[in-house]
Amino acid sequence: MTTFCCAAILFDLDGVLVDSTRSVERQWRIWAREHGIDEEKAVAIAHGVRAVEVIRTIAPHLDAEAEVVKLEALEAADHAGVAVMPGAIELIHAIPDGRWGVVTSGRRNLAAARLQLAGIPSPPAMVTASDVTKGKPHPEPYLKGAELLGVNPADCLVIEDAPAGIKSAHSGRMKVIALTSTYPASALSEADAVVSKLDQIQIAFDGVRMLQVSIG
Repeated sequence: MTTFCCAAILFDLDGVLVDSTRSVERQWRIWAREHGIDEEKAVAIAHGVRAVEVIRTIAPHLDAEAEVVKLEALEAADHAGVAVMPGAIELIHAIPDGRWGVVTSGRRNLAAARLQLAGIPSPPAMVTASDVTKGKPHPEPYLKGAELLGVNPADCLVIEDAPAGIKSAHSGRMKVIALTSTYPASALSEADAVVSKLDQIQIAFDGVRMLQVSIG
């Protein structure tokens, strides 16, 4: 059994707390086809990275900010197949108040829509694409999450589903548990531990400061 000691837990949103991978890919494919862009190329880099940075990479001729607004509006309205990840609510309820947050590459409106649709309570701290100047894999998003919770970054544990998020967390000196919901385990090998389901993660609290997070 692998156990991590931490003061707080930071979750990625899509693919970790909310099962939205099919919606994300569906809308990126539609967007790519409409702009004459290779949809496989778009989907390959879209997960875990801010949409504005994806568009700047694959379509530098477009107004990235304007395209993100349209794309994320379509994603927020696309409910087909979007649901809470199994075990997510139970895991959140096992964490003491004020000890968890969400760090997502989506903008605030999209993140709020996804949380509401999945029935996930409002997090004590939430960092979105709108709150940072550099997205994952840069450490800024997760460092901002730790700051909002008032926790030393090294005392945070991150739960992620994408290589970019793993790199972001590690660059911020955080340990990472990766979930194989979006990528295979082979693509998540840089994580400190890999699980296939959230219910493999158990949380215990010492009643004072630290959480014991174990993988069974």
